[in-house]
Amino acid sequence: MIRINFCIKFVYCFFVFFGVMCSILVISTPLYAGESYAGESVDYAKQAGFVPHKALYDIKLKETKSGSQIVNISGQMFYEWEATCDAWVSNHRFNLAYEYVDNPSMRITSDFSIYEPFDRKSMSFTSQRKRDAQLFEEMRGRAVLDKNGGGKVIYSRPKGLEFELPQGTMFPMAHSLNMLEKIKAGQKFYSSTIFDGSDSDGPVEINAFIGGSINALANIKASPEIDMALVNVPAHKIRLAFFPLNDESEMADYEMEIVFHENGVISDMFIEYADFSVRQNLVALEMLENSCDLAE
Repeated sequence: MIRINFCIKFVYCFFVFFGVMCSILVISTPLYAGESYAGESVDYAKQAGFVPHKALYDIKLKETKSGSQIVNISGQMFYEWEATCDAWVSNHRFNLAYEYVDNPSMRITSDFSIYEPFDRKSMSFTSQRKRDAQLFEEMRGRAVLDKNGGGKVIYSRPKGLEFELPQGTMFPMAHSLNMLEKIKAGQKFYSSTIFDGSDSDGPVEINAFIGGSINALANIKASPEIDMALVNVPAHKIRLAFFPLNDESEMADYEMEIVFHENGVISDMFIEYADFSVRQNLVALEMLENSCDLAE
């Protein structure tokens, strides 16, 4: 199987987590994705301690399973997250080279952006993917939640594509904020339904297994390209399993393990598919100024 978007879902994994389970399932109202008020412009991410930043990751093939056609995967991912005066904006760029046993190698580049207003009730997204510099996929659209927590996604590209969002669906930033809340509350399992607009598969269910605090600095090679102050904050290892809602399989589409810092930075990422796995290592990290603060 040729996979050309295995990392896109993660990035948003910077922003994906939800649900509650101890010995029994508990249904709760999300703190940051529920009721909102007209004209609300509260930056809950800033209040929670999230830091606007840009980061660069090296992506390398970790291992392949028997029968895999993958020989090698290598490249980089650039990630940027900041807040305007009324919304959170994230941008992701991938540049990946794929090598195969029986097929020609290819280079896949991808640009993906999300715009999430502070009211947590809507999200706009756009993406482009190119294979060997030739555009082969373009998506644009908007998702809106109603007062009952459900909603709808309408794509302007490709035209005619729509999804109903089940009650309780969250967008990336709301999910990240709630995940941080679960971490600080000491909860170990969190299940949620997320829509991020990164592909045409619709919403996904994500099960998160939250580990204890770890010493992330021990696994980060000091570099002048990395602002070490941004990773010298409490961090946790989190295991995530992704289940597309339009697929009835009981097996996860893929799983990922991340080191998630309480300021929103991810310093390490390991992604597992059925036939191969890759690792994303942090190689550059820089704080960004709040664009709204600069405008004042």
